Amino acid sequence: MKIATLIAKGLLGLPFLLFGLNALHPFLPVPPLTGDEGQMMGLMIKHGWTLFLGVLYVVAAVLLLIGRYVPVALVLLGPPLVVILLFHITLAPGSLPLPVVLTALEIFLIYGHWPAFRGIFTAKME
Repeated sequence: MKIATLIAKGLLGLPFLLFGLNALHPFLPVPPLTGDEGQMMGLMIKHGWTLFLGVLYVVAAVLLLIGRYVPVALVLLGPPLVVILLFHITLAPGSLPLPVVLTALEIFLIYGHWPAFRGIFTAKME
């Protein structure tokens, strides 16, 4: 389980580091986006959402890759990962495999670090 968790952290951290750095300083070619997905991405770029998400991705990816504060990194990536998954399900289903794999890695890592998350799932605080 320890080796699988280490591999999962790397497999989840590397894409977020790559795409986070790309959001901060574009270096990957982006195909022209049209329709609803193009409008949504245009709005996100225009209003600075991609810069914010890029910083968030880089911080979380570095935490995952160095193996420190992994539960914090998973909490930081959780909501954006849900949005990424919904974006690809609704607007770009052709590129769905990567978000599904990243979501599976996130769930696996949450399971692997469950003691850190147990407290937020208690119904009653004492």
